[in-house]
Amino acid sequence: MDEIKQIVSDIKAGNIKPIYFLMGDEPYYIDKIAEYMEQSVLSEEEKGFNQMVLYGRDVSIDEIVSNAKRYPMMAERQVVIVKEAQHLSRTIEKLEAYALQPQPTTVLVICYKYKKIDKRKKLYKAISKTGLIYESKKLYENQVGDWIRRVLAGRKYTISPKAAQMLVEFLGTDLGKINNELEKLQLIIPQGQEITPQHIEENIGISKDYNNFELRKAIGERNVVKATRIVNYFAQNPKDNPLVVTVSLLYNFFSQLLQYHGLKDHSKSSVASALKINPYFVGEYQTAARNYPMKQSSRIIAHLRDVDVKSKGVGAASISQADLLKELLTTIFG
Repeated sequence: MDEIKQIVSDIKAGNIKPIYFLMGDEPYYIDKIAEYMEQSVLSEEEKGFNQMVLYGRDVSIDEIVSNAKRYPMMAERQVVIVKEAQHLSRTIEKLEAYALQPQPTTVLVICYKYKKIDKRKKLYKAISKTGLIYESKKLYENQVGDWIRRVLAGRKYTISPKAAQMLVEFLGTDLGKINNELEKLQLIIPQGQEITPQHIEENIGISKDYNNFELRKAIGERNVVKATRIVNYFAQNPKDNPLVVTVSLLYNFFSQLLQYHGLKDHSKSSVASALKINPYFVGEYQTAARNYPMKQSSRIIAHLRDVDVKSKGVGAASISQADLLKELLTTIFG
């Protein structure tokens, strides 16, 4: 985030590089930077003759260089944005010659999603000298909740920890999808209001009572009735509640419980820091740790590995998702 703020700040100050190479596994920030440059570097009057958007699957490196070497018309500079440039991965190193001597009146923006250029090769070194390379990295799942809160705070909203967790559970770490859902909520919820699980359920379609977050909580509390009710709901709606996601979440949960048992300091702040969780959820781990000693947690983790293999059809092609879920609960509560 700090690096992105610096890029925006430099552009606003007129400190604009001739080349911006935006690469990495997280497309959200690549799109946002390119979008900002598309909107902000030139005035509306200048864009008609001096701004163009090319697509990697439709052009060659030679064509990109040819466009980049043009002179601007009645403007200080031109902007050339190459989207989906990862389709040029086999020939991208040919950009090195231009990168060594870029056109000073051109701002060339390369959007190289889901890939990275080799730092040991000449292109990376050339762009590093004359332009800017930004690597957009995927967030870990335990970082996405904080990202949601920061984004919403910038838009003058707050969100409850449970609501943020529901979004992460349902949408994973895809920041683009999460942002789209947040923008939908902003159309409905007045600015300054807290986004709640109720809002998520009513407007995005994620059940606030029947989800992996609530299943984890019920299991941690050894609430057999509630856990069984949620598992039965999952069995009836397998497409919306894939077993692989449930197993992955529970595996992470019990792995964190093992880590919890190994901590010397069980204070709220220490646990939150060690497990990389929001302090709001520490109480759930404290409760679960009382219900599942270290040896039992290890046994459950071993069974979760077994269920994961079976869910993929290995040695259990005829077992349904519903039966695997019920088997899993029986083992956990056994």
